[in-house]
Order: sequence, then C-alpha cells, then structure tokens
Amino acid sequence: QLQLVELGGGLVQPGGSLRLSCAAAGFTLEHYTIAWFRQAPGKEREGIACINANGTYKDYADSVTGRFTIARDDPEIMVHLQINDLKPGDTAVYYCAAARQSIPPICELRPLYTTWGLGTQVTVSS
Repeated sequence: QLQLVELGGGLVQPGGSLRLSCAAAGFTLEHYTIAWFRQAPGKEREGIACINANGTYKDYADSVTGRFTIARDDPEIMVHLQINDLKPGDTAVYYCAAARQSIPPICELRPLYTTWGLGTQVTVSS
C-alpha cells in the first residue's frame, strides 16, 4: 500500500521558518509528481507548490511565491517544502500528495493526485 507521511509541522512565530518533508512508504518518489496542499479551518484545500518527477518543473500558488520553495531529495526519498517568513494566514494543515508522472512532464496545483498523506499542522502565532 502506498503511503505518504508529512513531517516537520509545529508552532512558529510570525516571520519564522519551517521545513516540511514528505516521505514515502511502500514506494519511492522517483517517478512521481509531488504537490503540497494546505487547508485552513473553514476554507477549501489549496494547492500551494508542486514539482515534477525529475525536478525540472515547479509551480507555486501566488500566495506563497517567493516564500516557499519545493525541492526533491536525492535519491528520491523525500520532497521538502521550505517555508520562510511565515504569516498567521499560513496557519493550516499541510498535506503532500503524489501521482505518477504523466505527459507532458509538468505538475498541477489542482487536487488530481492519487495518494495523500494525513497532514501536519502548521500554526503561526506569537
């Protein structure tokens, strides 16, 4: 059974940083497109960052561009999301998701992914 686990959430002060990690169990991430989503209370799940299977294509939501960076680990064990300059509006449960890389070799910020983690809570508060 394919599983994803999100690591690295927590409580951070505004302006702080976190690195979230997405780890796979039962498969490697080598041929998978990976995306990060988040869902705040009372809001819809939002796609915020994605990366294609070979790391050559990335996309970010406008709300996080310039502050969030997605990167693949070597040898394809984890995908990380570096989050800088955190704001209270970033408070949410963060999920990673995976799907087999398709053609063209891009990634999507829409929730079209087949495998999802259970999420990790990020709270930004002073």
